[in-house]
Parts: sequence; structure tokens; C-alpha cells
Amino acid sequence: MVASRLEGGNDVAAELLSPAEAQGAAEVAARLKDGLNTVMLDQESVVEQVVVAVLARGHVLLEGLPGLGKTELCKALARLLSLPFRRIQFTPDLLPGDITGTYVLEGDGRRDFVFREGPLFASLVLADEINRSSPKTQSALLEAMQERSVTVLGQTRPLPDPFFVLATQNPIELEGTYPLPEAQLDRFLFRIQVPPVGAKTLRALLTTRVRGAPPELSPVLDAEGLGRLFAAADRVHLPGPVADFIGRLVEASDPRQPSAPDAVRRFVRYGASPRAALALAAAGRALALLRGRPNVGFDDVVAAAPSVLNHRLVLAYEASLEKVSAADVVRALLQAVPEVPRA
Repeated sequence: MVASRLEGGNDVAAELLSPAEAQGAAEVAARLKDGLNTVMLDQESVVEQVVVAVLARGHVLLEGLPGLGKTELCKALARLLSLPFRRIQFTPDLLPGDITGTYVLEGDGRRDFVFREGPLFASLVLADEINRSSPKTQSALLEAMQERSVTVLGQTRPLPDPFFVLATQNPIELEGTYPLPEAQLDRFLFRIQVPPVGAKTLRALLTTRVRGAPPELSPVLDAEGLGRLFAAADRVHLPGPVADFIGRLVEASDPRQPSAPDAVRRFVRYGASPRAALALAAAGRALALLRGRPNVGFDDVVAAAPSVLNHRLVLAYEASLEKVSAADVVRALLQAVPEVPRA
């Protein structure tokens, strides 16, 4: 069976995934989940969303209080996937050249300018406390996230393939920070809220980890195996009715549209962009694969929608006055938009 899809402006014919292939890919992805769960205790939802983002080849913004293991999660992901990993601590004095790389003068006799790669030249980059850097540095990261390349002195250089950015930001200590612009937020597939843990988890942490050090992990995938997972995710079928549901969901997030529910009209200033629809489709395929299914269901879209949409809605001032969050609006949106259009 061959399906034809329109992706990135090109007609792509791909053989659909069989149920047996979907189940085999799900078993491989489950090993990745299990490994991350040994590092992030009792954070199964966060771990699952990170694995979905990897399968969808998307970037992730992790938001939560300090000390919840966000950095350890990123380091563990790199070890499990056998990917080159670099960590960048974002600070107000960080310059674009500090992350992209720059030219240096080298040589004893004839001295030439040689390009030295920055920490962005890794497959998995942890942008720690991303909102502490200046807009100029964030713009350099934006090109890397969108184009998978960096431009220095007019020369564009490709980044490794695959390339993921996992960024963290704290919801406290906002003095001296630079809020991420909407254009950069839109490049993150997911914004994931990392919740605090309870007493039971803290007890397990104290009794099993000396000085909080996470367990040693062995790789579960290499570059070839990861490539097979990517190919499998691309072959997951997106049925027409599900694609239609995604389109109506994104359309209804715009307060100017007749289909927008009351919560959107009251509390949203700008709705989600077409990139949100592409993100929902990619996340739906990845989540279906993780669940061992060869096609995307409505439930996959509903499960992915909160983390895909919560950072893509620009809220109006009324939302702040009435203490309505983006998550509240997304819940209202999902309740208002039916999976199948009403007759």
C-alpha cells in the first residue's frame, strides 16, 4: 500500500507502516522511555512527551522549578541515543559567537582565519535557562532551530543531523531575563511543564542515590537505529478525518474565526499558526508509533494538543485579569471543537 502526502511542499510517496512494524518500533521506543524513567522518577508524562518530541524530530522547552532534574533528563537522553551532547549555560553576557562559533587567527608563518565550531555543533544541545540571554543571542539560536544551520560572517554551515534543542527556563527569578519572542516559541514542538515531586519520590531519591547522582545508563539506540525510528514515524498514516480535526482545531484558536469558541474570543489575542498544525500532525504520528499503532487517532491529537498549543496562543489582557491560563483556553478549545464536524 502506498500513500501520497504533501509535506514541505513536495509530494512524497511512502509505504504505509504495517501493524507489525509499528509494534516493533514501539518496543524500541519503550526502551528509551524506560531508560529516562530511571533518571526522572515519577515523571512518566514528561518522559513520554520528550520521547514523542524525539520521534517527531522537534525541539522541547522544559519549564519548571530548579532541581527537578531537567538537566539530567537531557544528559540521559543523549547517552541513551548515543548522540554528541553539549550544554550551554545562557547568561546575559553570552554572545552569538559563543554558541555558533567564530573565526580565530591561527598559524606560525602565514596566519589564516580558521572557523572554530561552537557548542551548537552537536546533535543534542541543552540550552539551560534560555531566557537569560539577550535577544541577539536568541536570534542566532532561532536560525539553528529552524534552518538546522548557522551563519557566521555570511557563510552558512549545516548542523549535525539529527539536531535537537532542549531548552529550560525557570518560572521564578524573572528579573534580568528576556522573555522568548513568539517567533522563537513557535519553533518549539512542545512546551512541557515539569511538576514538583511528592514525598514518596523524594524518599526513593534519598535512599537510592548518593549525593543525588543518577544511575549509569547504557545506549539503547545508535544513529542507524534512530534513523529507522524516524523513518517509521514518517510512515504512520494520518487519516483524512484526523487531519481535518487538526485543521479545525487550529482554525478555532483564532478569535477572528466564526468557529472560535467563547473562551478563545474572550481571552486570546492571536491564535496558533499553520506551524501548529504541522506540529500536531508530527506529534500525533510520533505518539501513535509510541503506542504501537500504524495510524494516527483522534486521541493522539487530543493528547498532544496541550503541549503543542500552550505556547502558541497569545493571550489578551483579560486573561491576566481573570487568571485564565493558556492551558485553560486549550482545554476549552478541545471541548468545543468536535472530532467529527456536526451535520
